Amino acid sequence: MPELPEVETTRRGIEPHLLGQRIESVQVREPRLRWPVPGDLAGRLIGQRVVSVARRAKYLLIGLDAGTLIGHLGMSGSLRIVAAEASPQKHDHVDIGLESGAVLRFNDPRRFGSLLWCDGPVEQHPLLSSLGPEPLAEDFSGDYLYQRSRGRRQSVKTFLMANAVVVGVGNIYANEALFDAGIDPRRGAGRISLARYRVLSDCVKLVLARAIEQGGTTLKDFVGGDGKPGYFQQSLNVYGREGQPCRRCGELLLREVLGQRATVYCSQCQR
Repeated sequence: MPELPEVETTRRGIEPHLLGQRIESVQVREPRLRWPVPGDLAGRLIGQRVVSVARRAKYLLIGLDAGTLIGHLGMSGSLRIVAAEASPQKHDHVDIGLESGAVLRFNDPRRFGSLLWCDGPVEQHPLLSSLGPEPLAEDFSGDYLYQRSRGRRQSVKTFLMANAVVVGVGNIYANEALFDAGIDPRRGAGRISLARYRVLSDCVKLVLARAIEQGGTTLKDFVGGDGKPGYFQQSLNVYGREGQPCRRCGELLLREVLGQRATVYCSQCQR
């Protein structure tokens, strides 16, 4: 699934092509996504100008003169800029034509993504209103994690992946940040000290920043807004490496399932 770095990579890739552009056409080939594409989407978008391209958690927010297009890439989706003459492929479900002649194309093989419309303040949309802070923002810190974790019995990895606690720390980057912080992902969230949460919050920020710099992680079919894959996979220390030697100590990495997600860790380096 595209996680925060992949979504941010997409945002940065499409933003220069969208800002200031007027939408001239909308073609919906397949409306049956995770939530149906609004039947009046073309009528709402055509003629409007793009004024902003933002991200909240894993949602892409394309702000127009009046309203916001909310996009989610689901498990395997992509939003990329293509030439108008580029023939649509099998899973290219929506095209948004711009006055420049370029096309913003939404591709989603599994159809778990979405394109929704919001008339009012986008931060009040039901999908966004209860989200926690952004992990790269100043209000996300070790002190914040420590306060939110008191009394929590769930594993620290599950806690870290809860969108109500902090958004966008998906499975790949939770594994990596916990390894960098030397914290056993199985440990109860409420049993971790303030000092260790301060280290963990710094590791989360560093892991995500590095992933964004490298264009995200390509594990299956993610591509950024320019159609290029991400390269952070080459830097992964634990995710997807169960049974292989730890890069720090040489111990074989172990795998467990926490919160229905694969968790890989080193029993020697993570306590």
